[in-house]
Amino acid sequence: MRQTLPVTLGLLVLAPIASSPAPPTRHPSLASAVHVTILSTMLSGNPEHGIGEWGFAALLEVDGRRLLIDTGARPETVLRNAQELGVDLSTVTDVVLTHNHADHVGGLVTLRRELAKRNPAALARAHVAPGIFQSRLTPDGHEANGLLPLRAAYEASGGTFVQHSRPTELIPGVWFSGPIPRPHQERNWSKGLLLQGPAGAVEDTIPEDAAVVVDTKDGLIIINGCGHAGIVNTAEYARSFVRPAPVHAVIGGLHLFAATDAQVAWTASKLREFGVSYLLGAHCTGIEATYRLRELIGLTRKTAVVGAVGASFTLGKGLDPLGLAG
Repeated sequence: MRQTLPVTLGLLVLAPIASSPAPPTRHPSLASAVHVTILSTMLSGNPEHGIGEWGFAALLEVDGRRLLIDTGARPETVLRNAQELGVDLSTVTDVVLTHNHADHVGGLVTLRRELAKRNPAALARAHVAPGIFQSRLTPDGHEANGLLPLRAAYEASGGTFVQHSRPTELIPGVWFSGPIPRPHQERNWSKGLLLQGPAGAVEDTIPEDAAVVVDTKDGLIIINGCGHAGIVNTAEYARSFVRPAPVHAVIGGLHLFAATDAQVAWTASKLREFGVSYLLGAHCTGIEATYRLRELIGLTRKTAVVGAVGASFTLGKGLDPLGLAG
């Protein structure tokens, strides 16, 4: 079993993470101080502080440790947004890539190269689910896997990809889901790409789609890149491998922008059953879908908003949507 080496982050040492982890076991500790900041999405929260793009990235800070989730679309967006927001990413050693799409991995190499100038360990480990490197072709035969063109450059910079086939606790209270089972038919992906496998080409359902789950005293916080596996499937799976707690907050992309009214209503009914208290619907959730979810779940303008660059969620305080939605 291959293991990565410990990486020092200030006075903290991140424990080695196995590439093929054992089945998860429960830990008594819960995350107590949690803060999530959006660094890439379509809208900018305040004038002169960040730029919007069709992409997603978020910084997760938990009890003194930090984890970057996705890296946006364009190479410079997250780097620039972090600078304008006064967020220092050079001490972040680990990044989660939720899936292969270019609008979630585009900033990986630029961030690694620039941040490594200040800290050689910056973004040195990228956590992914198996299958993320599989070829995806357009109908006319062009490669559409957004991570493949970046893989060699990231590894040449000293970066390492760590694949997790099962849920893995990256730091205390923070879990990487690995591939998410899909008992519900949430077809939250765009059609047209063909996944190239040993048995031939099949529809690309983004099978490696993964999420980050934070366990807290108030319940689970789920952070999605695009939610291609479906937020209901994701939440049910999280409650099975972490604990059957309420889903306190859902943050990130849910890929509902093109969903029908019936699909949005069904999703809202399930999220209401899970006890969702906060929703920060960024990226591909869609503006109209976020408003509909807010209404149907029974949330308010203070507890459910469209995500913007710089917008944040803090455990115990709630959402800070910034000027655009505030």
